[in-house]
Amino acid sequence: MKLTELYLVTIITERYFRDEILEKLKEFGATGFTLTDTTGEGSRGMRASDFEGKNVKIEVVVSKDVGNNIIDYIADVYFENYSVIAYAYPVSVVRGDKYV
Repeated sequence: MKLTELYLVTIITERYFRDEILEKLKEFGATGFTLTDTTGEGSRGMRASDFEGKNVKIEVVVSKDVGNNIIDYIADVYFENYSVIAYAYPVSVVRGDKYV
């Protein structure tokens, strides 16, 4: 079995930004994603409001370059003013050609 080294990028954001972020992931070259409704507590220990609904977790497996571009975009556009987190770590995947 051949494994391919890629990046798993995880973004947790307010549902309000879901579609905007998913569209950007495709523009950066992501070929698919996993979307999960999620709850939790951040560093402030509270949410400003529940007007926009719960949070979502977006996971995408991509090349290292695409992963870095995604993380940079999320940091530049969302970190300063919104409750968004993002992280990435290397993963070994089977059928890696499906992700690039």
